[in-house]
Amino acid sequence: MTNESQRNDSDNTGKGLFYAALACFFVGIAAIVTVFFVHSLSEGDPGLALYLLTLACPLGFVLAVAYALRSGRRSH
Repeated sequence: MTNESQRNDSDNTGKGLFYAALACFFVGIAAIVTVFFVHSLSEGDPGLALYLLTLACPLGFVLAVAYALRSGRRSH
Protein backbone atom coordinates (compact mmCIF):
# COMPACT_ATOMS: atom_id res chain seq x y z
CA MET A 1 0.00 0.00 0.00
CA THR A 2 1.23 3.46 -0.76
CA ASN A 3 1.14 6.34 1.69
CA GLU A 4 -1.63 8.03 -0.29
CA SER A 5 -3.95 5.02 -0.12
CA GLN A 6 -3.24 4.66 3.60
CA ARG A 7 -4.20 8.31 4.12
CA ASN A 8 -7.45 7.85 2.21
CA ASP A 9 -8.36 4.82 4.33
CA SER A 10 -7.61 6.68 7.56
CA ASP A 11 -9.56 9.73 6.33
CA ASN A 12 -12.63 7.59 5.73
CA THR A 13 -12.51 6.03 9.19
CA GLY A 14 -11.72 9.41 10.72
CA LYS A 15 -14.77 10.99 9.10
CA GLY A 16 -16.91 8.21 10.54
CA LEU A 17 -15.56 8.96 14.00
CA PHE A 18 -16.27 12.65 13.47
CA TYR A 19 -19.87 12.00 12.37
CA ALA A 20 -20.42 9.62 15.29
CA ALA A 21 -19.14 12.29 17.68
CA LEU A 22 -21.49 14.89 16.21
CA ALA A 23 -24.46 12.54 16.31
CA CYS A 24 -23.84 11.54 19.93
CA PHE A 25 -23.30 15.13 21.01
CA PHE A 26 -26.50 16.40 19.40
CA VAL A 27 -28.56 13.46 20.69
CA GLY A 28 -27.28 14.27 24.18
CA ILE A 29 -28.11 17.98 23.82
CA ALA A 30 -31.61 17.14 22.56
CA ALA A 31 -32.12 14.78 25.51
CA ILE A 32 -30.99 17.45 27.99
CA VAL A 33 -33.42 19.98 26.51
CA THR A 34 -36.19 17.37 26.54
CA VAL A 35 -35.55 16.59 30.22
CA PHE A 36 -36.04 20.26 31.07
CA PHE A 37 -39.21 20.50 28.98
CA VAL A 38 -40.71 17.33 30.41
CA HIS A 39 -39.89 18.40 33.94
CA SER A 40 -41.33 21.90 33.53
CA LEU A 41 -44.43 21.00 31.50
CA SER A 42 -45.59 17.90 33.35
CA GLU A 43 -45.88 16.89 36.97
CA GLY A 44 -44.04 13.61 36.51
CA ASP A 45 -40.33 13.01 36.33
CA PRO A 46 -38.68 12.18 33.01
CA GLY A 47 -38.03 8.50 32.46
CA LEU A 48 -34.76 6.71 33.09
CA ALA A 49 -34.23 6.20 29.36
CA LEU A 50 -34.24 9.96 28.83
CA TYR A 51 -31.66 10.45 31.56
CA LEU A 52 -29.51 7.73 30.01
CA LEU A 53 -29.72 9.45 26.62
CA THR A 54 -28.19 12.57 28.17
CA LEU A 55 -24.98 10.57 28.60
CA ALA A 56 -24.56 10.69 24.82
CA CYS A 57 -23.42 14.31 25.15
CA PRO A 58 -20.19 13.63 27.04
CA LEU A 59 -19.66 10.51 24.93
CA GLY A 60 -19.80 12.70 21.82
CA PHE A 61 -17.30 15.07 23.40
CA VAL A 62 -14.89 12.22 24.13
CA LEU A 63 -15.26 10.91 20.59
CA ALA A 64 -14.56 14.40 19.23
CA VAL A 65 -11.39 14.66 21.30
CA ALA A 66 -10.33 11.22 20.05
CA TYR A 67 -10.98 12.35 16.48
CA ALA A 68 -8.93 15.50 16.99
CA LEU A 69 -6.02 13.58 18.47
CA ARG A 70 -6.15 10.93 15.77
CA SER A 71 -6.40 13.34 12.85
CA GLY A 72 -3.73 15.74 14.11
CA ARG A 73 -0.56 15.97 12.09
CA ARG A 74 2.71 14.96 13.67
CA SER A 75 5.63 17.33 13.50
CA HIS A 76 8.85 15.96 12.08
